[in-house]
Amino acid sequence: MNKSLRLLVTGGCGYVGTVLVEQLLSFGHHVTVVDTQWFGNKLAPNLNLVNHKCDVRDIEPGLLEGIDSIVHLANIANDPSVELNPTLSWEVNVLGTMQLIDMASRVGVPHFIYASSGSVYGIRSEDRVTEDLPLVPLSVYNKTKMVAERVLLSYSNQLQVHCIRPATVCGVSPRMRLDVSVNMFTKQAFVNNKMTVFGGAQTRPNIHIEDLSNVYLHFLGHPEIESGCYNAGFENISILDIANLVADRTGAEITVGESNDLRSYRQDSSKLLATGFSQKKSVAIAIDEMLAGWKNGSLVDSEDAYTVQHMKRLGLGDVA
Repeated sequence: MNKSLRLLVTGGCGYVGTVLVEQLLSFGHHVTVVDTQWFGNKLAPNLNLVNHKCDVRDIEPGLLEGIDSIVHLANIANDPSVELNPTLSWEVNVLGTMQLIDMASRVGVPHFIYASSGSVYGIRSEDRVTEDLPLVPLSVYNKTKMVAERVLLSYSNQLQVHCIRPATVCGVSPRMRLDVSVNMFTKQAFVNNKMTVFGGAQTRPNIHIEDLSNVYLHFLGHPEIESGCYNAGFENISILDIANLVADRTGAEITVGESNDLRSYRQDSSKLLATGFSQKKSVAIAIDEMLAGWKNGSLVDSEDAYTVQHMKRLGLGDVA
C-alpha cells in the first residue's frame, strides 16, 4: 500500500485491533478507532490516530465521511462471552453490523472488511473445510457471525465486502488475551509449570496474531479482490498437540481431563493464499514470543485478559 488511506477500525482497542492499528499507523495511514474500551486502551497517542470511546451501535454517519475502508472488528467475542448476555450479543454483533454497513453504503464508503469467525462451520469431519461448505453454527456466537456475514454480503453490489473467517488467534498483543488455547497453555506452563487440557483430541485451526493483522492489511491493499468470505487459518492442530508444543519448550506437566466442548474442525485457506497472501509466523513462534515476554516481564497476568470474567465485573451479564 503506497497510498495513505483514511480508515475506520471498530474494535481497534481489542486484542487483534491494537496490533492492527499500530501497524496501520506505522505505514502512515490515518486511522479512526471506535471502541467501547471495556478492556482499556493500549494505543499510544499518534497524530494520525483519532480514538473514539464509543459503542459501535452509536456511530454517526459523519464519522464515515471520507473513509476509504472500514475494518469491522468490534463484537462480543467467543461462545462463553456471548452466552453471558445473548440479547446484547445479537445487538452488537448483528444489529450494530447491519447499521454500520447500511450507513457505509449511504455515505459512499467503497470497501468493508469484516472479522467473522472460522467457528461458523461447527463440527466438521472433512479434511478440507473450505468456504464452499454449508455453515452449521452451533452456538449463539456462531449464529451471530453467520447472520452478520449474510447481511454484509447483501450489500456487495454497492461496495466491496470481504468477510474474513479467522482461526483461533495466538500471540502477543499490548491488549493481551489469556483465555485462548495457545496463550492460556503458555501462561499456565510458565506460571504453574503444569497445564490442564480438557479433551485434547479436538482439532482447531490457528493463526498468529501478526499474520491475521497482515490478512487485513492484504485486503486493504487489494480492495479489488472479489467480494466474499475467506478462511484465515494455517495450522490445524489438536488441543493436546498445542500443549505438547508448550511442554517441549518448558518441561511443564500436562494433565488431561474430560471436555464438554467437542468442536473439532480443520480450515483450508487455499482461497486466501490464491489472492497472493502468505503466512509468515507459526504457533511455535507465538509460544516462543510469549515465553520471552513472560521471562522479561513485558507480559503480566491481568483481570482484563479474561473476557468472560471481565465482562461479569463490568456488569455486562444478562439482566433479563
